Amino acid sequence: MGLVPHPAGRIAAGHIRLDGAEIAGLPDTALDKLRGDRMAMIFQEPMTSLNPVMTIGDQVAEALLLHRGLSRADAAKRALAVLEEVKIPSAAARFHDYPHQFSGGMRQRVMIAIALACEPALLLADEPTTALDVTIQAQVLGLLADLKATHGMAMLFITHNLGVVAQIADRVAVMYAGQIVEQGAVEDIFARPAHPYTAALFAAIPRMDIVGQELAAIRGRVPPLDAMPAGCRFAPRCPKAAPRCDAAQELRPIGTNHAVRCHLAT
Repeated sequence: MGLVPHPAGRIAAGHIRLDGAEIAGLPDTALDKLRGDRMAMIFQEPMTSLNPVMTIGDQVAEALLLHRGLSRADAAKRALAVLEEVKIPSAAARFHDYPHQFSGGMRQRVMIAIALACEPALLLADEPTTALDVTIQAQVLGLLADLKATHGMAMLFITHNLGVVAQIADRVAVMYAGQIVEQGAVEDIFARPAHPYTAALFAAIPRMDIVGQELAAIRGRVPPLDAMPAGCRFAPRCPKAAPRCDAAQELRPIGTNHAVRCHLAT
């Protein structure tokens, strides 16, 4: 999205393609035409992501005015339709309300409406349910799944909740210390975790069917960004660490649509 300013945020290597076009390295003027139009984002904290001095309706309509060139009347009409689509109760009556008049769950629905206003090809969801209680979380996840199917868009969902991953994902990439350590179809990852870190994450989930179990934890701490291990970044915490782990590990395939960054994986 190019939202993190330089030099703190930069693309060090690789490619980012949207609709087949390379967008890595595009100037801000070009990215401005894509952000909110072909790609949109739902941020993590709904309580602080909305503009407190703009009405809900104006915030949803803003993207339509910028990217679609609609008149204010047409943009307002479309914005109301989107608010109804994300199931804002009495959307017409609340169109001119301000964010402080909405609950956290309703604010997150408004954020989703803003992201969907221009029907993007890609929706980025950065832990969009973290600040919500479990009931509202389930409603938001169900809403996102329905909207994804309705609009035919791709969704990149960032979360630390493995239950959410199991519920909504087709493919999953497990990250540790800034690297993808395992990726593949969600069924493969959950049934056959190949990287020691992925396996440790699953081992740390309490089981309701086991009485008197001990809670598992991953020993040690995540390495600081300025002191990453030369080889495998998980090696200092890995129970299977071996001398070969001192060498850099490559993400390699171990099956159809399944890849892992570990020489021990088969």
